[in-house]
Amino acid sequence: MINAQQNSLNVHVTRRRIFATLIDGVVLSVVLNILGRIFDVEVPTGSLDLTTLSFGGSLLTAVVVLAYYIVLEGWFGWTVGKLVTGIRVVDEHGNRPGFVSALVRTLLRMIDGIFAYLVALIIVVNSSRRRRLGDMAAKTLVVRAS
Repeated sequence: MINAQQNSLNVHVTRRRIFATLIDGVVLSVVLNILGRIFDVEVPTGSLDLTTLSFGGSLLTAVVVLAYYIVLEGWFGWTVGKLVTGIRVVDEHGNRPGFVSALVRTLLRMIDGIFAYLVALIIVVNSSRRRRLGDMAAKTLVVRAS
């Protein structure tokens, strides 16, 4: 059953989610390039999709990407991209999702991110609460920040 708090959460933020994903990709690219130079490791370029990691910098990339999403979304409910676009991740009650939910959301990016997040987009636009697989499994929503 959906309560009044859930009804008041604006989940119709698909365009903002797309822009947030692009911004997060740029942020992660910059961070990974800086860390790659510091640690003298070649990190994958062109895609931060966890399904396409090359061997060279895969460990560094995986750690940075996982930490970025889990810490920022788990602790604050947003990433840099979400903050800039005015959206946030919440649990089904409108609260900060926590680290376990952020971990589940992040791990399922491997499926949601297939074909440059086309899988996620198809699921989001066909979901009444605009949730991708990671959101469904983690019981989270992406909403307009208040």
